[in-house]
Amino acid sequence: MANNGRRMKHVNKDIYTDLSVNVEAYQEWKDSLGADIAQYRSWLIDNKLNSDDVDRRLERGLELLKDDQLTIAMIGEYSRGKTELINALIFAEYGQRMLPSQAGRTTMCPTEIFYDGEREQSYLKLLPIETRSESTSISCLKRDNTIWTELIIDTSDPDLMSQSLKQVAATKSVSFADAKRLGFDAKMLEIQPGSHDRVIIPVWRHALMSLDSPLLKKGLRILDTPGLNALGSEPELTISMIPKAQAIIFLLSADAGVTASDLSIWKRFIHTKDADHRAGRFAVLNKIDVLWDDLQGETHVASSIEKVRQATADNLGIDVGDVLPLSAKQGLLARVRKDDLLLQKSALPKLEKIISRRILQQKEQLILDDLIDDLKQMLLSSQSVLNEKLSLLYEEYDAFEDSTMCSTVLKNMADKTQQDHEAYYKKLITLKSSRRLMQSQGEILTQLIGDDRFKEILKQTKRSLNENWSTLGMTHTMNQFFVRMEKELDNICTEAKLADKMVAAIYKRFKKDVNADHLKPKTFSVTRQQKELKILRRKLLQFCRQPKMFMTEQSILITHFFNTFVVEVRAIQEQVVVAAKRWPEEALLPLMQYAHEQKTLLEDQVANLRKMASDTREAKVQQAELKTEIDAAHIQLNEAEKIYHRVESPPPSQQADLQDIAIR
Repeated sequence: MANNGRRMKHVNKDIYTDLSVNVEAYQEWKDSLGADIAQYRSWLIDNKLNSDDVDRRLERGLELLKDDQLTIAMIGEYSRGKTELINALIFAEYGQRMLPSQAGRTTMCPTEIFYDGEREQSYLKLLPIETRSESTSISCLKRDNTIWTELIIDTSDPDLMSQSLKQVAATKSVSFADAKRLGFDAKMLEIQPGSHDRVIIPVWRHALMSLDSPLLKKGLRILDTPGLNALGSEPELTISMIPKAQAIIFLLSADAGVTASDLSIWKRFIHTKDADHRAGRFAVLNKIDVLWDDLQGETHVASSIEKVRQATADNLGIDVGDVLPLSAKQGLLARVRKDDLLLQKSALPKLEKIISRRILQQKEQLILDDLIDDLKQMLLSSQSVLNEKLSLLYEEYDAFEDSTMCSTVLKNMADKTQQDHEAYYKKLITLKSSRRLMQSQGEILTQLIGDDRFKEILKQTKRSLNENWSTLGMTHTMNQFFVRMEKELDNICTEAKLADKMVAAIYKRFKKDVNADHLKPKTFSVTRQQKELKILRRKLLQFCRQPKMFMTEQSILITHFFNTFVVEVRAIQEQVVVAAKRWPEEALLPLMQYAHEQKTLLEDQVANLRKMASDTREAKVQQAELKTEIDAAHIQLNEAEKIYHRVESPPPSQQADLQDIAIR
C-alpha cells in the first residue's frame, strides 16, 4: 500500500492536461481578481474614500468569486464509457482505475464528484434507494445527514479507495412490485438470473463524493449519471441538476453510433428547446479504439471515424464540430503510463481543450457581467475624484508662487472649495432621499413576488390539486401554477420599467453639472428568471405526458410536483426577491460613491486650505509640503490605475484566443 501511495504522488506531480491547465488559469484569474478587490478596499481606506455601500458591493464580489464552480454533466446510456472518461479526466493521478468501469451497468446511481472545501475531507455519502418511496427531493434530503451512509476515503491508499468507490455500482434484487413502488419502470430493469419475478435495482439513490483532487479543489464538479431508466425515474436530475451544469457531455459508442435509446435520451433530456447549456453540449464518440485497424492503415481509420462522426451529427441535428471522437480507455492508460503518443491518439486532450475553453468562457462572462463592469466603474470614479484632488493641490501649490497674495488666494480657494463641498453634500442628501424613494419602489417589486404572495399561490394550487381527482385536471392545475408565476414576473417587468425611468432621470439630473460620463445606471431585469421559468414549464408538460403519470397515485403526484418543480420555482422566486431588495442600493451606488468621495475630498481640502491660509511659516516650506502631498497623490492614482488595468485585462480564455490568432 505504501508503494501505491508513493506512486500516486509521483503521477500527481507529473500529470499535465489541457483541462487542468485551463482550470488552473481560470482559478488564478479569480484569485487575482480577489486580490485586486482586497487591494482596492485598502486603497479606499488609505485615501479616506471608503463607505459602507461600496464595501458591501465589493464583499458580494468576493462571494461571487468564492462560490463559483464549474459543473460538467456526463450523460448517456449504459456501457457508453461515462465512468471511464471520468477516470481519465480526474483519477489518472492515482495511477489506476478508481471508479468501477467494466462491461455492463456500472454507475447505478447519480454521482456528484467535487471537493468539499468546508470539511476539507474526502468521503463518499450514499443515499438509500428506499428514500424514493417518500417522493422527497434529493436537495431536501441533502440537508439531513442522518439518512445518508458515509464512508471516509483514504486517498493515500488507491487500492482501498477503489474498493470504497465500488459502492456506486452496488445493486440488489427486489420484486416487481417493490421496483414499481420505488418509481422504476420494471420493463427497463434487468431480470435477476434464475428468477422470473425479481429485478435488479441500485442499492443507492444518489452519491456525493468529495475528493482531495487538484482539479476538484479548483472548483470543477462532475455529475455522473446512469442510463435512460434512471434519468426517467429521477426527475430531479433532468429538472434541476442537469440544467444547472455548464456543459453536457453526451456519451455514445463509436462502434454502435446513435442507437434508439441514445436518441431518446438526447431528445428528452438534452436537446430540448431553449436548453441552457450554451457553454457546451457535446456528443462524444467513445471507444474509437475499436475502429483502429493497423492492417488498413491510419488513412482508413481516420476516414471511418469521420463517417461515424458525420452520421452522428446528422442524427442528433448538431454541428459536426460538436461531435468529438475519443478513446477514454486509451486516454486513461496513456496518462497512467505517461505515453504521450497514445494520449494524442486517444484524442482526450482535444476534448479537454474544447470543453474547458467553452465552459470557462461562459463562467468568465458571468463574472464580467456581474462584477467586472461594476468594479471598473467604481475604480474610474475613484480615479476621477483623485484627479480632482490633484487639480486642487496644484492650485494650492501655484498660490505660493506669489507670497504677497498667498494668504488671500488660499482663503478664496477655501471659500470656493467650501461651496463645492456644500454642493456635493446637498447632492448626497438628495441621493439619499432618492434612494429612500427607490426603496419604496423596491418594496413594491418585492411584494409582487414576495413570500406572502408566493405562499398564497402555493396554497391555492395545493387546494386545487386535492380537489382534482383526474390526471388531466391535476395537469391543468400544475400548468396554471406556472402561468400565474409567469404573470407575476411579467407584472414585475412592467413595474421595473417605471423604476428604470426613475433611475435614468436621477442620473440625468446628477450628471447635468458634474463631469462624470462614466457613471451609468444599472437596470432591473428578471429576463434570466423568466427564461428559466418557461423552461421549467415545458419540462412539467413533458413530465405530465408520460404514460406512467396516468397510473400514479394522486398523493404521490402532488408530493412529486411540490418536491421537484415547486422547489425549483421557489429558488427562482428567491432570486427575484434578492434582486429586488438589492436594486435600490446598487442602482444608485455609482452616484452615491462619486458624491461621497467628492464630498470627503473637498471636506479635507477646505480644512487644509484654511489651515495653510493661517499658517505663518514661510511659503517655500508649505510649498515643499504640498509637493510631497502631490507626489503621494500621484502614487495613489498610479496604484488605482494599475488595479484598473489588471481588472480590465482579458480573462484566460480570451487571452488564449488571441494567442491562437497570433499563431495562425
